[in-house]
Amino acid sequence: MSSPTRRLAASAALACVLLAAGTPAEARLARAELDRVAAAPAPGAKAPMDLPVTDARDGRTTRLGAVLDGRPVLLLPVDYTCGNVCDPMIGLSADALAATGLRPEDRRLVLVGIDPKDDAATARDRTAAIWGDRPGGPVLLVADAGGIARLTGDLGYRYAYDRDTDSFAHPAAALLLTGDGRVSRVLSPLALDGRDLRLALTEAGEGRVGTLSDRLALLCYGYDAAKGVYAPLVGRILMVSGAMTIVAIAMLILVLVRVRRRQDSAA
Repeated sequence: MSSPTRRLAASAALACVLLAAGTPAEARLARAELDRVAAAPAPGAKAPMDLPVTDARDGRTTRLGAVLDGRPVLLLPVDYTCGNVCDPMIGLSADALAATGLRPEDRRLVLVGIDPKDDAATARDRTAAIWGDRPGGPVLLVADAGGIARLTGDLGYRYAYDRDTDSFAHPAAALLLTGDGRVSRVLSPLALDGRDLRLALTEAGEGRVGTLSDRLALLCYGYDAAKGVYAPLVGRILMVSGAMTIVAIAMLILVLVRVRRRQDSAA
């Protein structure tokens, strides 16, 4: 199994575990809608550098090109109010970037909201809770519905909105952009490695574009939308996790009983 495949498999497993911990909700997207969800940039895909965006830190309207400022960035489309996989994606991306050993100015993380209802205050508050005491901070962007559609369309980032649950099925994917906005690589933020990310950022900084043939379709969507229930893999993970928890509790009780007996004997 190739390294990218191993990382993607690890991402899928971790995502399932994280999703399993979410609050149950009935998902209603059809299988056909989910099948269209993916991060699949076309060859030569490039972000619209003239796109108006709002910097959530100060509420200032700027252009995407000014945000990139000629430097490579790890662009992470997120739903700022999603507590399933988006939160871990942000935290793990931050940790991976820190592990690259690159200077802060050479390893920028840019978050862009895919839900036009999320305003600057929502982006700031939610991200601050996730970021914790990590140094620095990501660039937080919000845009209107037209801007989001243009950005995601140009980048080949396809998602679906579930009106019944007011949630998004979207790829758990990060887009590594060169300084001029071209997509260099599509990465899984749930399985980023500091060493590999450093190399990818270095290549993007040199304007090099890696292979874009892999279609990353891991979803940030907690349930099997076609059935409204946990997917079988998630169910198996829940069963295994439950069994492991029961075994751990039983072992703890056994140890405590033995300790108590030894104390009684010594008395």
